[in-house]
Amino acid sequence: MSIQSTIEAAASTLTPSLARIALVVRENPSVVIDNTINELAAECDTSVASVVRFCRAIGFSGYAPLRMALAAELGKEAAQFSARGAYGSEISDADTLQEAVSKVAALELLAIEETVARLDFTVLEAAVDAIDGAERIILYGLGASRFVAEDLAHKLLRVGRNAHIPADPHEAVAVSVLPTASTVAIGFSHSGSTLETVRFLETARTSGATTIAVTSAKDSPLTRAADHPLFTEVRESTFRAGAMVSRIAQLTLVDCLFLGVAKRRYTETVDALQRTGQATRALRG
Repeated sequence: MSIQSTIEAAASTLTPSLARIALVVRENPSVVIDNTINELAAECDTSVASVVRFCRAIGFSGYAPLRMALAAELGKEAAQFSARGAYGSEISDADTLQEAVSKVAALELLAIEETVARLDFTVLEAAVDAIDGAERIILYGLGASRFVAEDLAHKLLRVGRNAHIPADPHEAVAVSVLPTASTVAIGFSHSGSTLETVRFLETARTSGATTIAVTSAKDSPLTRAADHPLFTEVRESTFRAGAMVSRIAQLTLVDCLFLGVAKRRYTETVDALQRTGQATRALRG
């Protein structure tokens, strides 16, 4: 996991003083390289001790190791993306539309590459096993995560799997509490702390369902409610409200899950996709 993705994932769980440091570093990672620990503390309106705690919270023993590792990471990424003229995570008001689009594309490519590189295939296989053997699959997410949940549900429905998306939080809890045999519940939340999604997964697990989480936060309530947690590696853009990059990373895991399930019954899957494709084309005349 990259340092910047680690900071992104940890930001929501940090104390206010450490969260201020995360925000500054997230918006401009070079601030760590360009400033001493005292200068960074002043920039973030906090103490040197808080900067040290921040370093430890993201897996480093102190500021010097963080500076060295982050300098190496930024150098590698600069070389990777400089040829495309798209390096840099932050979109500024001075960027042209082409520059802004290139920056988002770079972040999305990084999200896909880092998510797949860090994917735990043992967990993925277990999740695929559970979905493949399920009589009922319930998927839930809010906001942009709902669109991702719908994408996987539609894919599973196209190959004959019993997939369902509850309409609202109340329905999600209601259907997840029913002790139907062989149920899999899948919760989607980038932060891992969306209350309604966490409650859905916790209720499903208590009722005997196998639970799967798709999130970026390894230490989160959603992760703790999951039998099989799958993690995205994401650095969002300035315009985080749109869940631009996190959505792409979640969709990558959706495709991994679907491919795993599809390959278990390859011939049946191909036949189902052909038949459903022909049916929808017939509707278009």
